[in-house]
Amino acid sequence: MSKSTYTPADDRYTNSVGYQKCGKSGLQLPRISLGLWHNFGEVDNADEALKMIHFAFDHGITHFDLANNYGTPFGSAEKNFGKILKDHLSSYRDEMIISTKAGHEMWQGPYGDGGSRKYLISSLDQSLQRMKLDYVDIFYSHRYDPATPVEETMGALSDMVKQGKALYVGISKYPIDKAREAYRILRENGTPCLINQDKYNIFTRQIEQNVLPLAKEQGIGFIAFSPLAQGLLTDKYMNGIPENSRAAHSYGFLQKNQITPDMVSKITKLNEIAFQRGQSLAQMALAWCLRSPEVNSVIVGASSVKQLQNNIDAIQNTEFSSDELWRIGELG
Repeated sequence: MSKSTYTPADDRYTNSVGYQKCGKSGLQLPRISLGLWHNFGEVDNADEALKMIHFAFDHGITHFDLANNYGTPFGSAEKNFGKILKDHLSSYRDEMIISTKAGHEMWQGPYGDGGSRKYLISSLDQSLQRMKLDYVDIFYSHRYDPATPVEETMGALSDMVKQGKALYVGISKYPIDKAREAYRILRENGTPCLINQDKYNIFTRQIEQNVLPLAKEQGIGFIAFSPLAQGLLTDKYMNGIPENSRAAHSYGFLQKNQITPDMVSKITKLNEIAFQRGQSLAQMALAWCLRSPEVNSVIVGASSVKQLQNNIDAIQNTEFSSDELWRIGELG
């Protein structure tokens, strides 16, 4: 990745993915955000990664979602993103929302995992160093840690804001009772929770019962990760398991045994509904998430510019008839 004279598209905001206020805050998020969990590590194609960042920004995707352990090896996604920022986008930092997280295992020993003050603050310091930034826009507690009091974790988040290392803070994957507690503590600390990040897709709808209603009640934003269910909600697995797909590997969250005949049948039927809507299955799955006003943004992971373009095109049709919603719900 050599330095370039990259200039963003002039119409990146007039011809964009669109924006929505994050909860009751003053911050607007792009309806589609780019996640760097996969395809931005040291082992991935650096040229394609650069092209995807440029393409995203050219289409008004201003939010880039990272975590300390993203990339192979851990930390490499932040390191590579930091290089792209420095070499290509440094003049546009104030037009970008950069988020990162800590909560999963990052380094060996008792201080490299969980929700302790020591781990979270050390991790953010390391993330800022890797990305060569003075601050991130959003810092998340990546998961609830039952071994650490919520007061300690939220106190650390609050102090990061007060120290100028993060503009906003959020939580991810918290049980509903702990999310409520976190919201209260952060509000009392004078650093209200901006956003909750959780899994949401056609096959994973549990948060509709509690997480989304609580976020709405409290004025907290919500952003969905895994809106395509690790690739299940695409046409990728309709005719078997392609070589080099996520399910083809022995590691990762999507395993071969999840591609059952029943699952393939559901995917095929969902694909038929998408076809009738004039969309790909992936586009319909993203649009389905975005149909809810409580969902401020969805995080997409892409392996190519072509795939990212396909995802962006989902915003062209986010309206669903009651019949379509019923049919999709029956298959979810």
